[in-house]
Amino acid sequence: MYISSGGLLTSFTRALFGELCNMLSKSYSLTEIQRRIDEVKLFLSVTLSIANAHTVEFYTQDVWNRFMAVPPHEVLSTLGSATDQQREPGHKAKEQPRTTFGFCNDTNRLVDVCELLQAAKAHSLPGLGVCMSRDELLQALRENRSKSGAPPAEIGAELETDEFMNSKKSHEVQSMSEVVACLAQRCRVKQVIDVGSGKGYLSSFLSLQYGLQVYGIDSSSTNTHGAHERNRKLKKFSRAYQKHNKAVRGQGEAVTYSPQEELREIKPGTDGDNEVLHDDGAGIVSQEEEKVLIGFSDVNVAVERNSEPNPETDELYLSALSVDVLQPTSPRVPPGQLSAEERERRKTENMERKAQNRAASVMFSPLTSYVTAETELRELINELEDAVMVGLHTCGDLAPSTLRMFVAKPELASVCSVGCCYHLLSEEFDPAGQECLPGVCGFPLSQYLRDQSWFCGRNARMSACLALERVSLGQGIQMESLFYRAVLHVILRDHYSSFKSEKRVGNVYSKAKSFVDYVRRALSKLELDESKLSDSDIQDYHDTYAPRRGEMHAFNMLKVTLAPCIEGLILLDRLCYLKEQEDLSFSALVQLFDPLLSPRCYAVIGLKSNGDRVSC
Repeated sequence: MYISSGGLLTSFTRALFGELCNMLSKSYSLTEIQRRIDEVKLFLSVTLSIANAHTVEFYTQDVWNRFMAVPPHEVLSTLGSATDQQREPGHKAKEQPRTTFGFCNDTNRLVDVCELLQAAKAHSLPGLGVCMSRDELLQALRENRSKSGAPPAEIGAELETDEFMNSKKSHEVQSMSEVVACLAQRCRVKQVIDVGSGKGYLSSFLSLQYGLQVYGIDSSSTNTHGAHERNRKLKKFSRAYQKHNKAVRGQGEAVTYSPQEELREIKPGTDGDNEVLHDDGAGIVSQEEEKVLIGFSDVNVAVERNSEPNPETDELYLSALSVDVLQPTSPRVPPGQLSAEERERRKTENMERKAQNRAASVMFSPLTSYVTAETELRELINELEDAVMVGLHTCGDLAPSTLRMFVAKPELASVCSVGCCYHLLSEEFDPAGQECLPGVCGFPLSQYLRDQSWFCGRNARMSACLALERVSLGQGIQMESLFYRAVLHVILRDHYSSFKSEKRVGNVYSKAKSFVDYVRRALSKLELDESKLSDSDIQDYHDTYAPRRGEMHAFNMLKVTLAPCIEGLILLDRLCYLKEQEDLSFSALVQLFDPLLSPRCYAVIGLKSNGDRVSC
């Protein structure tokens, strides 16, 4: 809602927005977020060395004995226990030394696995209790909208996203787009800027489903081309449904066939994109259109079971289609038989239709550009108005850059950012990392952590990408490939001087038929002399370390256990950054996705309270 700078808010309006703030009470204060950050930092100051240990050096650096004072089977059995790992009252461990989070204060080695697991759970985002659920956020935004009398967000037909994307992407797009649409409605804006838009999955859905004008920005021209191609196909899907619907209406009560039966092949051919076409009796239909007609069977059945057209069913779907496919077609009459008045009328209609088509075509506009907080958005988007900025799994530094853009650009009213690929973040204070300019690095983002010169380290950020929920269900790490690589490192240390070479082995494991074959391929890729070792020499290394595979398995499972804590610190840092800004009315971490389907499931959400914008 907007008012002039000198306008007065009614008590009713103030009450409504005050009520929204109350409902969003899970939006913790800056001080509270800083306290949670301190708690996670204290935990990681003791445990981060495990996450930063490199698996490649597991045997060459004797990692297990450096950090562990318990056997591997104890770690694995404790991790695999179905109980909550809480000790019974009165239970005493046998003469345990003084510990912090399970690590001995004297030796810094792990002696109490149960204590470590309890601490890890308490210092994850769910354990800290700082996140809102998606439903809580949506309820608060909708209740506020309802009481203010604002119209609901425009929603088109329920598009079947499973027809166009895999189940993971479908879940992400549907879950996030509803939140983005509510934020746009809350801020009274119609434009969305999708940063790192890729092939336009989210952008296309926001445009078709919610009628928002979306600008998708991606640095890859290949992705932008893919987004254009995707938009073209969606228009074909729209036309396919329109053709089928007209055929159904023309048949009336006689319609007893399904869309699948209707699309019998009569005249195969190709269009300009080399797609096989079929004649359905009403026009030419491509195989892609045939596929989407099958996906819209629920709507079609509702039409077919009624002798008369159903306006509600028709409107449900047609409201989502592009304007160019909604125009009714008149019976063809030779131009020479038209009266002057009719010719003029049709000319006017054609001009209006072309104008509408141009408007529809810009509902989703893919753009190719590398953007940072300094990027002038108005130079990229001439028609830019106030907008919501979004990013679905923006990679590495792009997620913090999105938040910096949101803070720096007055035209951005809200932000919804889900990041990923933490290992690609640049760190300002990591002595082993690449140098980056202050205030430009991806971590830390908040002034609070920057003042403390905090850093995680690349291996720890790699660990943050591990998916605890998936691993817990057996969708685990490829232990054999890690084992192969660690033993190869021993061979390189013992027989070659290049085991610290910058050259990478790469993905030779997927091509190898055995450990011996793996080592041969790796040595070849590293351009090392294979003749130094016989096959039996290589196999002896495998057999020597095979009994110690359990150590590597247990150690990597501990890394997985720490992953949510490291991710939590990275996300709390981003939230803290928003809390540090004076012109924000609301900011929170919100769990948008099911972590089993989409492990990077948390969004950083912010709303501005500019001088002329009414908000919390």
